[in-house]
Amino acid sequence: MKLLIINGPNLNLLGKREPDIYGSSSFEAYWKGLQKKYPAAEIEYFQSNIEGEIIDKLHEVGFSIDGIVLNAAAYTHTSIGIGDAVKAIQTPVVEVHISNVHSRESFRHVSYIAANAKGVISGFGLQSYELAIQSFLL
Repeated sequence: MKLLIINGPNLNLLGKREPDIYGSSSFEAYWKGLQKKYPAAEIEYFQSNIEGEIIDKLHEVGFSIDGIVLNAAAYTHTSIGIGDAVKAIQTPVVEVHISNVHSRESFRHVSYIAANAKGVISGFGLQSYELAIQSFLL
């Protein structure tokens, strides 16, 4: 099984950025742990702060891999383009968020991705990614 985790803007700062919300672990360290925990799955990782690069990556892999775990971060709430890209591809996408977006600012309650996603996982810290991976392995 081939899976890709795509992280959006500012998630390259995990471990440094607002640790009270996002935790103190870097995503790279967490990802390496996921790769070890799920050796039967080929789990790749891509991060970009640029909306168009995320759309390009979805187009690139969206017809050739088994699943995408997408944390579009702030673009979740603003990018019709990323939402349309998720709708346009065949690979199922699970939207994830580290924090519980529904307990935060009201603008975070809207997702342009969720309607075309296989599912949405929010509020379980970095474990949100693992829950998404498990959904593909069932």
